[in-house]
Amino acid sequence: MFAQCPECLTIFRITTADLAAARGSMRCGHCNALFDALATLTAQLPPEPIGELARNREHESPPQLSHPVFRPTPPGQGSLFVDADDRPRRSHGSMAPEFARRTSRTHGARRNGRWIAGSALLAVVLAGQIAWAERAHWIDDARFRPWLDTVCDTLGCTLPLRRDDALLELASRDIRPHPSVPGALIVSATLHNAADFAQPFPPVQVTLSDFDEKRIAMRRFLPRDYLADEAGLRKGLAPGANAAIVFEVVDPGRNAVAFEFSFE
Repeated sequence: MFAQCPECLTIFRITTADLAAARGSMRCGHCNALFDALATLTAQLPPEPIGELARNREHESPPQLSHPVFRPTPPGQGSLFVDADDRPRRSHGSMAPEFARRTSRTHGARRNGRWIAGSALLAVVLAGQIAWAERAHWIDDARFRPWLDTVCDTLGCTLPLRRDDALLELASRDIRPHPSVPGALIVSATLHNAADFAQPFPPVQVTLSDFDEKRIAMRRFLPRDYLADEAGLRKGLAPGANAAIVFEVVDPGRNAVAFEFSFE
């Protein structure tokens, strides 16, 4: 342990024998001053540079110790450490009857069974919540979709169309002034489904920008904004099929010289 002289701030290494010799009173070997080592006693020094050690806070009442490591055995009770063969044996007459022990074991097994069943139920509920929160991922994943289709066919349910934006392509696109509405533009494109499965019509975002690629105007169109056929919306875009989409937008001015499509 360590303690610090309050006069010259010299720190000394102190043993338990030093503390016990004068109940914590020490004489500094540097300035010869008497001081109470318990005031700054510490088991570990702070990181350098070291200034003054923190003074230990005094409590109004002595601390209560709660971690015993040894208790002397009173005379006549023998030693704590004895050979196993020398320990007194419990007579069979003091043991509980067989039916009492069987009842205790049965009650414990029943209680553990309830805990295990409850934990299993909570695990199933948690797995269901995670699966529901990530349902869009499972539905669109090519590894799980065939299995989900099989399960849904058995249960008589209908899954949403599978979507993969990477397999949606723009075969053509064009922008021109509106022939009958002043200050308006017609933006048209041909959407191609390169997947081998039907896909839902995606939301389309049209962005107009200037020569410096600075965005001037942007609008997001939902499938119902560019396709009025409810049956077609439900069926989606068939595998390998094309669909013509047309948008009418306000002309943002002459600075709009470029446009871009994206699926959001």
